[in-house]
Amino acid sequence: MWNSKKIFRGIFLGIFLLITIFVWYGVWAEERGEILTVAFLDVGQGDAIFIEAPSGKQVLIDAGPNKKVLRELSKQMPFYDRSLDLVVITHPDSDHIGGFPELFKTYSIDRVLESGVMCESEICVELSKQFKENGAEKIVAQRGMIIDLGTGVYLEVLFPDRDATNFETNVASLVIKLVYGNSSFLLTGDSPQEIENYLVSLDAFNLDADVLKLGHHGSKTSSSEFFIGYTSPEFAVISVGKDNRYGHPNQEVLDILNEFEIKVLRTDEQGTIVIKSDGENLFY
Repeated sequence: MWNSKKIFRGIFLGIFLLITIFVWYGVWAEERGEILTVAFLDVGQGDAIFIEAPSGKQVLIDAGPNKKVLRELSKQMPFYDRSLDLVVITHPDSDHIGGFPELFKTYSIDRVLESGVMCESEICVELSKQFKENGAEKIVAQRGMIIDLGTGVYLEVLFPDRDATNFETNVASLVIKLVYGNSSFLLTGDSPQEIENYLVSLDAFNLDADVLKLGHHGSKTSSSEFFIGYTSPEFAVISVGKDNRYGHPNQEVLDILNEFEIKVLRTDEQGTIVIKSDGENLFY
């Protein structure tokens, strides 16, 4: 008799838990509506960007220097959601990939997009092993590649436009444009000015964006006045650690942004920065 009551109680609690999950999922899905969410995660001196399309597709671009990305990611995703549709590795520097080993232990990943640059570091070897164990499909990015996230949202690869195997890692950084209707985000990894100038020469008018994630954490090696002029963003996001030893962001870069009257958002000052779009307007 006692065992029957115990079994019944267990079944009841299980059903109650499932109902609760479905209810909260319905609330969360309704709140998402037709809104694109882009969260520049506060991971210290590094990059990590979470994207959620109105379709529910979820993307993580880079993972910062350590497992702090897990804490910040959990603030953007429902507690029961432990999967990502796509992970993007802009380039294999430790401040962009250091959080991936722990991420792969916690989340299931469908696909991994990377530049294809050679990396033989210990963390790269570990990641390669985890890709296989996780069953994630590995894709080498190419200029012109379009990744459809549904409901009119897509990622367009602007760089590299060739085999990047032997490139220096920053030079090999993926440059991606996220587009939803008439709003767009230009995400540049750690691309240096030489790549910025090259992109202008290839297709200057495609660089215009509402939001620009500055290259290399606001270092003076990126974000030239020439490039900023063509991108002409409303917002410039700087993913950077507080009191970092590199002096990022550089004052010259801040002066250029000020000259163009671009609103600057910094993770070291504001924490995680969330910008939303309905395809026409930005909400911050």
